[in-house]
Amino acid sequence: MSMAYTFLFSPNICPASPTKPICALNPSPPNTIPSTIQFNLNRRDFPLPSVSSSISFPPINVEYLEQEFSSHGVTFTDLGEGCVAKMVLENGSVATLMLPSGLITSYKPKMWHGGTEEVLHTSVSEREDGDAVIQGGVSLALACRSEEGGFSWSPTTWALHDVRGSSQDSIQVEIISRDPENMMEVKYNISIHENTLKSEITVSNSRSSPVQLVGSVISHLTVSTPDGTYAVGLEGSNFFNGPPLRSEFSILPPEFGQGERTGANAFQLPWLNGLLPAAWGARDIIVNDTNEAESGERETGAEMEGEEKSDYKHLTEKMSRIYTSAPRNFTIIDRGRRNSVVVGRKGFNELYMYSPGSSYEWYGKYAYICVGQSAVLKPIILGPANVWRGEQQLHNPNL
Repeated sequence: MSMAYTFLFSPNICPASPTKPICALNPSPPNTIPSTIQFNLNRRDFPLPSVSSSISFPPINVEYLEQEFSSHGVTFTDLGEGCVAKMVLENGSVATLMLPSGLITSYKPKMWHGGTEEVLHTSVSEREDGDAVIQGGVSLALACRSEEGGFSWSPTTWALHDVRGSSQDSIQVEIISRDPENMMEVKYNISIHENTLKSEITVSNSRSSPVQLVGSVISHLTVSTPDGTYAVGLEGSNFFNGPPLRSEFSILPPEFGQGERTGANAFQLPWLNGLLPAAWGARDIIVNDTNEAESGERETGAEMEGEEKSDYKHLTEKMSRIYTSAPRNFTIIDRGRRNSVVVGRKGFNELYMYSPGSSYEWYGKYAYICVGQSAVLKPIILGPANVWRGEQQLHNPNL
């Protein structure tokens, strides 16, 4: 892995060895390039370039950003045609955000022993053309779609909008993405507190008609192994099983996707097309490592849904499900790392959880649990000239 990336992640990162130095990131092309120039705002907008865009933005002036915001406890570092914002509190807690992708690559809160430990799981690999592929962390996969099907837009490229707070208490970095043509705006506020990382989303619909919001805040939590990991507090929660949600930043073992099928009896969610490929848009179930999967049989309706029986759910087996009645807060406990994370949500009614299973190397690329605050089975309806807010919290109870 190129030394250019060493400041982005914790020592737990699982890199693939590139064949040449990595000098730039090329995020997937956005559906619509949000312009920070066409909007008259009373706040500061700093356009960030998109290498996939035909519109040329000026380079990021990292020196100016340092002068403007260093008093808030944020440092900025050039990274190819983007930059990295690093938020550092006086108690030692650190969070790292990449722009223009909006990917949170690291969150290291202060622990009971006085040091810090990484909460997020991130992987770096290299495409055949030499470009870096960074996956994992915390990302927002969201689609905004008109109910009549007239448009569909996803915020994929972000501009820095504002920085608030201080290193003494909390730091908030606000980024923004817009679709001026369809009159949609998404603000994404990432904030680090003494013992919590928050991801807050504000979606503004300036149209004269309602829109559907479908997607998830997807978080990859690093663990020693899923065999030593438990979800506490989900007993009695109803769930649906399904294939893993996929976004640009999802980490999935290579065998996933081989068993995905579509058919007349599949549970169709057409508004997911293009957002989470091969996800819950066709709700056929991957049957894990069984003869049924090889023969092409599907799970029955009874197996597709159920109720969580254990309040101390062992995550050792492969699983992918969405809970429809989970509590607003629950805990992930990793016995191997002697660590825990309290996961909370606001605004979202669904909880996505995915475990790759325990057949992989301890502390390796697939040593993680994926959680997501979601609106997948039931989209959120945002009325005309209205605003919706959602939030995820990753709380460190180990201080």
